[in-house]
Amino acid sequence: MGYWIAGGVLAVIIIWIIASYNGFVKLKNSIEEAFSTMDVYLKKRYDLIPNLVETVKGYAKHEKETLESVIQARNIAVGAKSVEDKLAADNMLTGTLKSLFAVAESYPDLKANINFMDLQEQLQEIEDEIANSRKYYNAVVKTYNTRREVFPSVIIAKLFKFDKKPLFEVSSDEQRENVQVKF
Repeated sequence: MGYWIAGGVLAVIIIWIIASYNGFVKLKNSIEEAFSTMDVYLKKRYDLIPNLVETVKGYAKHEKETLESVIQARNIAVGAKSVEDKLAADNMLTGTLKSLFAVAESYPDLKANINFMDLQEQLQEIEDEIANSRKYYNAVVKTYNTRREVFPSVIIAKLFKFDKKPLFEVSSDEQRENVQVKF
């Protein structure tokens, strides 16, 4: 009788280990899928930025520094390899785009330009999609990170090295501030 009880307990433990492991794998795959979705929208944004900069360039010739910083931030973001690097680079790019639109506000002819307005609308749509995909990514990461920290799942997480995943968050107070344009 003791063997049956021990066998039953062992079977329950093995089933729990398998279920927990599979749960972590599913969440890890959901995180990767969420990040890939966000990455698709980021790529669309990266592809749109050079067109936007070229349109602004024609009107704001003396804003060379701002335009160059946008292109530099875009190139860094495109070249980022790790999740952490991509998240940091995207935060930097978001800040430079704010500067670009602040410059555009100073040029009424540019604001009225059909090409600029179309590009700005496309970028706004992409930004909305990026925001939604960030929310989804963060929700999946939160679920995963919570699961890997609560007992008894923490045992499986440590045993199989399910590491903590980074949330997508604004990296500095500077990005939270309004952009000031002074001539």
